[in-house]
Amino acid sequence: MKEVPASRYLLFLGITFGGCAADLLSKRWAFREFGMPNQRPSRWLIDEIFGFTTSLNEGALFGIGQGQVALFSGLSILAAVGIAYWLFVAGAAVDRLLTIALACVAAGIFGNLYDRLRLPGLTWGIDAGHRAGQRVYAVRDWLHFKIDPVLDWPIFNLADSLLVCGAALLVFHAFRTEKSLASHDTNASSAKSPTVENIEQERT
Repeated sequence: MKEVPASRYLLFLGITFGGCAADLLSKRWAFREFGMPNQRPSRWLIDEIFGFTTSLNEGALFGIGQGQVALFSGLSILAAVGIAYWLFVAGAAVDRLLTIALACVAAGIFGNLYDRLRLPGLTWGIDAGHRAGQRVYAVRDWLHFKIDPVLDWPIFNLADSLLVCGAALLVFHAFRTEKSLASHDTNASSAKSPTVENIEQERT
């Protein structure tokens, strides 16, 4: 097991809690400003392309698996535990890029898990397809991007963005590591291969 420097703990915790706090504060602002879904009209920063629309997602990223809140909450907790173990027990945190990538993922996990555990204290309205006054177990989304009539991207939040950025960094890290290993193997093979000069020296 590799020894993890203290700076990696600070880096991970800073990104994780900073990203989670930014997500929760932005969702709190959006739902105070625009209310529950369909309660107030959207606000477009770029006309009918990008703006703010509140939405409640009972599924995962991109609305996958609607209604499976308990499942996704359990998977989120397992993923968070796995990240902590990989970084600080197995020692993967010695890699700075990997620490940043997994911190982004962890920030996204905690931001959305907070909502799934009904901690915001929201309740469903009369026309929401649920019993009026029932507690909301759903992720608060508010960022809306679309290009009519070609694209209407699922409404998302900062936690979703952090998850996607973390996943992209993990893919980049994997390709970089693979390239580095391939280059190392090539250099090792070249060092072991006899050169013409070495052969002539051996003959003399």
